[in-house]
Amino acid sequence: MIRFENVGMRYGMGAEVLKDITFELSPGSFHFLTGPSGAGKTSLLRLMYLAHRPSRGTITMFGQDVGALDRKALPRLRRRIGVVFQDFRLLDHLTAVENVALPLKIAGGRGPEIEEHVQELLSWVGLEHRMASRPSTLSGGEKQRVAIARAVINRPDLLLADEPTGNVDPEMAERLMHLFVELNKLGTTTVIATHDMSLVRKIGASRMHLHDGRLQLLGAGESPISPIDAGALRPTTSPPGPEERA
Repeated sequence: MIRFENVGMRYGMGAEVLKDITFELSPGSFHFLTGPSGAGKTSLLRLMYLAHRPSRGTITMFGQDVGALDRKALPRLRRRIGVVFQDFRLLDHLTAVENVALPLKIAGGRGPEIEEHVQELLSWVGLEHRMASRPSTLSGGEKQRVAIARAVINRPDLLLADEPTGNVDPEMAERLMHLFVELNKLGTTTVIATHDMSLVRKIGASRMHLHDGRLQLLGAGESPISPIDAGALRPTTSPPGPEERA
């Protein structure tokens, strides 16, 4: 699904914010992305959803070398990726239904089938009474669920979520995580950036841990080790089993 090989990333002429990143994610796997603020989590997600090119190294997504692709080919790959942004990025002049329907319309869908599909998904996330509401009238948790519905409406091959539970209470956070787990069970490779270690422990998935721009790949329950010993780690890319997700 995704392979990074010795990837580095910098903004402009500044110092590298990501250094020698190497990992591989298997189709249908589930991973948390953790690390302190400023470690590079959002930058890594930006590379994964093709919003930024690396300053060095190779990124392969869906079997294609991203660096060798023409910019005109990138939108086709992006349509296979669902993204939940930390700041939601809903369009204020559109209703919840219209926001969620956007990916389907961009992909060429039209007509009653889109509306039916969108309404069904919004009902599934508990927003059947807010379908005609605009973002300015929604609570933070409701906006989050609209953003999640928009990210998953076209059944993406890859779902990336940046701190998706950061603005909701613990009960809502657990509910949203349940949505991600259910989507992953349907085959979507899932990467969730979070500071909430209680959620990480509950789900029991493998973890990608960033510190000072360097990545460690950890199995469920493993703790980060010192950079000196980091070379001993091996990638853990298998999706968690049902007993781990319980």
